[in-house]
Amino acid sequence: MTTPSMPLNLAQQLIRDHLVDGEMTPGSEVALRIDQALLQDVLGTLVMLELEAMGLDRVKTQPSVQYIDHGLVQADNLNAETYLFLKSACERFGVWYSGPGNGISHPVHMEHFGIPGQSIVGCDSHTTAAGSLGMLAIGAGGIEVAMAMAGEPLYLTMPEIWGIRLEGSLPDWVSAKDAVLELLRRHGVAGGKNTIIEYYGPGLANLSAMDRHVLANMGTEMGATATVFPSDEETRRFLAARGREADWKPLAAEPGCTYDREEVLDLSSLEPLIALPSSPDKVVPVREVVGEPLHQAYIGSSGNPGYRDFAVVAEMVRGRTVADGVSLDINPSSRQVLATLIRDGYLADLVASGARLHQTGCNGCIGMGQAPAVGRNSLRTVPRNFPGRSGTREDSVFLCSPETATASALAGTIADPRSLDMAYPRIAEPAQMVVNRDVFVAPLPLAEARLKPLQKTDNTPALPELAALPDTLEVPVLLVTGDNISTDDIMPAGQRVMPYWSSVYASAPFTFEAVDADYARRAENTRTLGGHAIVGGHNYGQGSSRENAALVPRYLGLQAVLAKSFARIHWQNLICFGALPLSFIDAQDYDRLEQGDSLVIHDLHAQLAAGAELTAEVVGKGAFRLHHGLTPRQRELLACGGVINHIRRGKGASAGAAGIS
Repeated sequence: MTTPSMPLNLAQQLIRDHLVDGEMTPGSEVALRIDQALLQDVLGTLVMLELEAMGLDRVKTQPSVQYIDHGLVQADNLNAETYLFLKSACERFGVWYSGPGNGISHPVHMEHFGIPGQSIVGCDSHTTAAGSLGMLAIGAGGIEVAMAMAGEPLYLTMPEIWGIRLEGSLPDWVSAKDAVLELLRRHGVAGGKNTIIEYYGPGLANLSAMDRHVLANMGTEMGATATVFPSDEETRRFLAARGREADWKPLAAEPGCTYDREEVLDLSSLEPLIALPSSPDKVVPVREVVGEPLHQAYIGSSGNPGYRDFAVVAEMVRGRTVADGVSLDINPSSRQVLATLIRDGYLADLVASGARLHQTGCNGCIGMGQAPAVGRNSLRTVPRNFPGRSGTREDSVFLCSPETATASALAGTIADPRSLDMAYPRIAEPAQMVVNRDVFVAPLPLAEARLKPLQKTDNTPALPELAALPDTLEVPVLLVTGDNISTDDIMPAGQRVMPYWSSVYASAPFTFEAVDADYARRAENTRTLGGHAIVGGHNYGQGSSRENAALVPRYLGLQAVLAKSFARIHWQNLICFGALPLSFIDAQDYDRLEQGDSLVIHDLHAQLAAGAELTAEVVGKGAFRLHHGLTPRQRELLACGGVINHIRRGKGASAGAAGIS
C-alpha cells in the first residue's frame, strides 16, 4: 500500500485515510475501509437477503441506515409488507430504520448522520450527494454494500481527481441546478467516468451546503465515482442548524496540490438552463424553448432537496395562481424540511397557489406517482429524465431548476424565470431547523437482535443459486442494443414493477421490456441450455446502481455482455453476480454482431488469466479481440459464480471474523 508524498488534494486525503490496500495511482485497484452504509427500500431488500445468505451476525459499518423512500405508493399489500421485512432485518442485523414519511435517503442522511471525513457506500447511485459534507461517498451495487456492511473493504478502480475551480457567484434567477446542467452540457453523461470531482476555489463561499448537495448528487449523471467538497464554515453552519456542530471538522485540499484534470466554472457567467427529453446532457438555455406547452412542473427529489428549493417556490407563487391546465407538484424531501417550511409559513403559500402537496419521498423521480400524460411536457427538478423513468413510457421530461419550473407553472408554458415581474427571492436557510431524531428506530442490542426473525413474504424469497462461468462459453447473442442503455431500460422502475424488485423471480418477466418485450421469454429458454450473451453500445448500464439490472438477467441465463464501453457501477455489478463484461477493442466489431449469432470463447479462464485481452469467435463470422480488465480478485469471483458463492466457499478475507459460512 502506497500513498503520494506530495501535497494532496482533498479527494486524495480521503482515500488515503481509508486505504486498506492498493496504490493511489489512477487505473489501479484500491481497497477502501467503509465507515457508513446507506440503504433504500427497493434495493435494500436484496441487501438484507444477501446479508442473510452470508450468515452475517451484525453489521460492521456504523451507522448503517435503511430508508423507506422509494416504494411509498401502497396500491396493494406489497410495499407495506416490504416495510415489515426491512424493519425486521434492521432489528436482526443492527441497522437504523427510517420509516415511510421521514424522507429521501440522501438529504435525510446528510441532515442526521453525515460526518465530514468519513466514508459511506450506498445501494443508490446518488449516495455521492454526501460528498457535499466532505465525505467520501460512493454508490455501488447492493452486493458490494452488503460486503462493506460485513466488514469487507470496497474495491474500485482508483479514479482520476478532477478539480473544478469555482469562481464568481450565481446571478439572480440562476441556481445550483443550472451549474451542474452546465457541466453536463460540456461533458455529457459519461464525461466523468472513473473520476472524483472535487470542487474548490473562491466561488465555494457563495454556495450553501444544500447547493453543494445538488452538484454532488448529479455528479453521478456524468458517470463520476464520487464528488467532494471541502468541509468549511458553511458545512459547520449546516450542521449547527441541525444541532450537530460537534460532528464538524475542517477539511480542505493541501496548498500546492494538483489535479489530474482541471477546469474553471465561473458561476457568474451562467444563465437558466434546461435538459431536453430524454437525457440529462441534452442541455440548452431555457430561452431557446420558451413558449413550449406545459403539462406539469415538479419540485423536489434528491436533485433539489433543500429548504431553499421549496421556499423560493413559495415566494414566487405568493399571491399568484398556477396556470390552468398545469399541475405544480410539490414533493418535500424530508420531514425536517417539511416541518421547517410549515413553521416558517411557506406551506400555506404553496397550497394557496393551487400547488399539489405530496408525501416526503422520491415519488415521481422514480416513477412512483405523479406520472405525466403521454407526450405532454413535464418540467422536473429531478436528476434524471431517461425515457419512461417518470412512470409514463412515452413521456417528455425536462430537467431544470426550481425557479424555471415555477416560472413555467405560473406562465402555463415553458418560461425563463428572468421574465417574471418580481425581485429574485434570495433565501437564507434558518439558523435553526426543526429537528426530531425520535422518528428513527435505533439498532437493538446484539443479544436482543439475535432473537429477531426476518419477516419474510412470498415477495422476499431467497436469492437464486448462480453457477460459475464454464471454461468453454458457447451461447447465442440474444439481444443487441444501442448506446446509453440505462438500468431503467434493463429493469424498469415505477409502481407497476418496483414492488417486485425484492423478488428475482417476480421481476424477471419485466427485464428489458422497453427495449425488447420478448427478451425475458427468450432468455428463460436459455437458462438450462448454457445461457446467452448481450451486445451493447457505449456507456452500457448507465444510471442507477440497481443491482437487479445485473442479477435478474444473470438469473435468466446471461453469461456475458459485450459492449463498446460500460458504466462503472453496472460493470462491477455484472462481475459480482458472475456475468462477464467484455469491451470491444475494435468498436467496428460491434457492427458484425447480430441477434441470433453464436458466440464462442474457448479456454475462457486461461485466457482471462493470461492478460487483459482474449479472443472470441462468432460462428460463421470469424474471430475478434475483446478487453476484460479484470483483476485477479475479480477473476476469482467469476470462477466461483459471484460474490456470494465466493463467501460461501470461505474465501472472503474476513469470512471467519464476520461469522460468514
